[in-house]
Amino acid sequence: MSISLVIPTLDAQAEIGELLKILLSQTLCPDEIIVVDSASSDSTVEIASGFDGVRVIEIERCDFNHGLTRDMAFKESFGDIVCFMTQDAVPADERYIENLVEPILADSRVAISSGRQLPKKDAREFERLVREFNYGPTSNIRSKDDIPAMGIKAYFATDVCSAYRRSSYFELGGFGRTDMSEDMLMAAKAVGAGYLVAYAADACVYHSHNLTPVEQFRRNFAIGHFLEINRELIACPSEIGEGGRLVKRVAKQLIEDRSFVELGAFGLDCFARFIGNRSGRRAARKERL
Repeated sequence: MSISLVIPTLDAQAEIGELLKILLSQTLCPDEIIVVDSASSDSTVEIASGFDGVRVIEIERCDFNHGLTRDMAFKESFGDIVCFMTQDAVPADERYIENLVEPILADSRVAISSGRQLPKKDAREFERLVREFNYGPTSNIRSKDDIPAMGIKAYFATDVCSAYRRSSYFELGGFGRTDMSEDMLMAAKAVGAGYLVAYAADACVYHSHNLTPVEQFRRNFAIGHFLEINRELIACPSEIGEGGRLVKRVAKQLIEDRSFVELGAFGLDCFARFIGNRSGRRAARKERL
């Protein structure tokens, strides 16, 4: 099967060159790499254009949409499997792509495969623990039957490090317009249609952010808004239960480590997540009135 890989970029000159070098030296090298650049003000386009096998598509910054832009790039690609990455994700080893697409190659029922996000060196302590909780070391393959037990995690997918079967993608209707969580939307479509969704824990990238409480609020406002709009498609037990388990696990470890400053920062982070999510849901409900 042929493999395409898509990377949306914006002012990525500090990252894109090294990322492309790593991708082009993989054990399973992509047959094409498409960089979709949103009018960067730095040298991103020039750097990416200098690599053989890399095609750059330039769009206006105001035209970027998480779902529609990726859908456009998907349609521009030719791969039987289309992978997505973000500009700030770094493959942990040379087998990243090989491991990422393996579930799709192994089982024709698998529509989507996502990799594991490891914290970067600069990740603060509570962020490392959150990553360990959300992206565990054990691979899994999920179906509609797993929704009662797994809840919202049955729909887990991440376009930080993902792969899509081309035929399944078009059968499911693609991303469509969405400003957030286009990956979860596709996973929910896939699971609902009877496909399988894989988590390949051996396909690792380094990716993390030390978000401020305001940034975390904005991110979770968008997530809450997305979940409320798509509540009929993403039908499962509340994500609050999964969030509660995360809070208990991380807080327990921080207390055991006597990392009380990090515990306080984690508390603020959790508050911002919760208020952001609730506010986003309320905003979505008002829009329906």
